[in-house]
Amino acid sequence: MSDIATYSGRRSLRNRFGYEERSAIFFLAPVMAVLMSVAVFPILYSLYLSFFQIKLTRPNRTPFVWFQNYTDLFTNELFWTSVRRTVVFSIVSVVAIAMIALLVSLLLNQNFRGRRVLSTILLVPWAIPYVANALMWKWIYDSGYGALNGLLYQLGFIEDYVIWLGDQDKTLLLIANAFVWKEVPLATILLLVTLKSIPADLYQAARVDGASVWQRFVHITLPSMKPGFMLVMIYETMMAIRHFDLFFILTEGGPGHASHVLSWHIYVETFRNLSFGSGAAMSYVLALVTFALSYLFIRTLGRKV
Repeated sequence: MSDIATYSGRRSLRNRFGYEERSAIFFLAPVMAVLMSVAVFPILYSLYLSFFQIKLTRPNRTPFVWFQNYTDLFTNELFWTSVRRTVVFSIVSVVAIAMIALLVSLLLNQNFRGRRVLSTILLVPWAIPYVANALMWKWIYDSGYGALNGLLYQLGFIEDYVIWLGDQDKTLLLIANAFVWKEVPLATILLLVTLKSIPADLYQAARVDGASVWQRFVHITLPSMKPGFMLVMIYETMMAIRHFDLFFILTEGGPGHASHVLSWHIYVETFRNLSFGSGAAMSYVLALVTFALSYLFIRTLGRKV
């Protein structure tokens, strides 16, 4: 009876999946195994670690603390400081990226001489790796031989060289400027593709009805660009919230706590304080916030016009 049941089970499996489906499963199985080992397993393991008090300075003592690592975050003043810095950095960066990308995409959507050259130049910041971008801006902001000081000094805007990254009031905005410069090209491409998909008949009908340029922009262009704006807002918000490279290379969270954002706080807690349990807990808080914001953007901007 067991042999008959096994045989019937195999026949039902073959009937359910044809030759092409079975071949696809066979060839995709190694890829899925690799993804499970390098992506899914680390995620689940870090979630497991977040329920333990793991500190490498005492490796033999790792008590199971349930949600204590998560609850301790809400009483940590430095954690809330990093959250506030992250919110400011994200809002400034994402708003600036969206506005600049909108203006540049509207410009590139027009026909003029040199448009292709300008489009090629636009891709240069996007092609530069993140670490190279951070090192470049570190040289630009340098107080001794930086290009920004040299340019402003030659133009007569400053009398002495300024320590740009040493000012707590300017540091976060200067880092946001470097981040915006890197991210604007991709956002521009996404919005430009959305602009190209708007039917020309809508603009022709609006001109016949006597609509001005501003009216066509408000009532046709902006509503039709909602899908592109949704992608830009989701992607750039995720990048801004979890961005780490610029803060590590330019300031290392300083001066003081002026650039101590959440991603830097997670790094310090995990790899400098060697508290892997609380570091994993903060990472999951960051992930949950990112998912919540993405869901909010999809619900608001993803609605049909």
